Amino acid sequence: MKRVRVGNGCGFWGDNLDAPARLAAAGRLDYLTLEYLAELTMSILAVQKAKDPAAGYATDFVGVLGRLAPVLADQPKLKVVTNAGGMNPSACGRAARDVLAKTGLEAKPVAVVSGDDLLPRLDELAAAGHALNHLDTGEPLAAVRDRVVSANAYLGARPIVDALKAGAEVVVTGRVADASLTVGPAAFEFGWGFAATDLDRLAAATVAGHLIECGAQATGGLWINADDATRLGDVGYPIADIAADGTFTITKPDGTGGAVNAETVAEQLLYEVADPARYYTPDVVADFTTVRLTETGRDVVAVTGGTANGVTDTYKVSVAYRDGFMSAGTLVIAGPDAVGKARRSGAVLLERLRHAGFTFAATNVEVLGAGDCVPGVVEVVSDPPEVVLRVAVRDPRRAAVERFTKEFAPLVTAGFAGTTGYTTGRPPVREVFAYWPALVKKSCITPEVRLL
Repeated sequence: MKRVRVGNGCGFWGDNLDAPARLAAAGRLDYLTLEYLAELTMSILAVQKAKDPAAGYATDFVGVLGRLAPVLADQPKLKVVTNAGGMNPSACGRAARDVLAKTGLEAKPVAVVSGDDLLPRLDELAAAGHALNHLDTGEPLAAVRDRVVSANAYLGARPIVDALKAGAEVVVTGRVADASLTVGPAAFEFGWGFAATDLDRLAAATVAGHLIECGAQATGGLWINADDATRLGDVGYPIADIAADGTFTITKPDGTGGAVNAETVAEQLLYEVADPARYYTPDVVADFTTVRLTETGRDVVAVTGGTANGVTDTYKVSVAYRDGFMSAGTLVIAGPDAVGKARRSGAVLLERLRHAGFTFAATNVEVLGAGDCVPGVVEVVSDPPEVVLRVAVRDPRRAAVERFTKEFAPLVTAGFAGTTGYTTGRPPVREVFAYWPALVKKSCITPEVRLL
């Protein structure tokens, strides 16, 4: 039976820069996927593009592709699929083409997938009756329309398939669903369609894509039983070895650190899942309750199941809008009653700001080391000798937040004994981008595939 090996060398923008080349060199892959986008990432890229029309994509990908060049030369059949295009897939595609040309790989075709960016069309969609209501509150997008910086539909695997059919060996997309980066290559190689007869196979490939989309989280990263023997310093990134019937195994390159077992795979299977029976993607609604995991060898887990539970006629839309400013600062509080002194120090800081005439839309005082990171989950059984005080505020007024940043240093001499850790300077003020989830009819969007 024909099989397709898809490895994911990047789980987010900021992941290990060496992982893609190491995985591609040792993984015996047919496809290397690189997943760069999160909801916050899209808003950051949108602001970058607004300042510079040539920006707006995950620039790390350009360097990664340069590192991949020797591997791509040695493995001419290896293809790359990535959503590094972000808010500007065309610019990213051109940058990728230029890197390939500089490394002697100018004959490797690059395709760009676009059509997900709805920001220029928001008023048109609203006029046509698409309110883009908030999925949780039902509020129409019009409530924040003047503050919106990005709006992107999660496209699916179909345009990736079209790009591969056109001969692309490097596919650069904007916002597509994470799992679709894997579904696309599988559907192309096995000739799956997107009709009812192939839905179970699409659902199984969606499970595979979900399992590898976060990189090393499936191979020992964040594993509850990881220890020194797990060798996370040399962790291998995941590979889905997919068969034509949709069954697959999860593994990693031989000799690398990390672990692939029923626990590591099950933990990732449930990551970011609301209803396991209805995992919504643009391609298919997958039922994770039918998944079965079987350890078939060292660092090899066979996965079956993952059946279809219907399809939707909508795309999810990720909207980001400006929502004021925030800042957070920390101090170390040491000595007897460190927890109590830290809590009082947070209260003192906010009280001094009130005396200066500043209150805030939202404040948060945390004592890290006293169970505040996960309240009610970890019981603190002793008085720690030191803790970290973290105070954060959010407010529409930048000036108010800037004033907040100036109240940490005074606690070192006008606070409680044992206050230290102020040498990093004042905390920065950051703009807040809030998240607005919505749905839009698939009929409103036509993905575009362009071979450069």
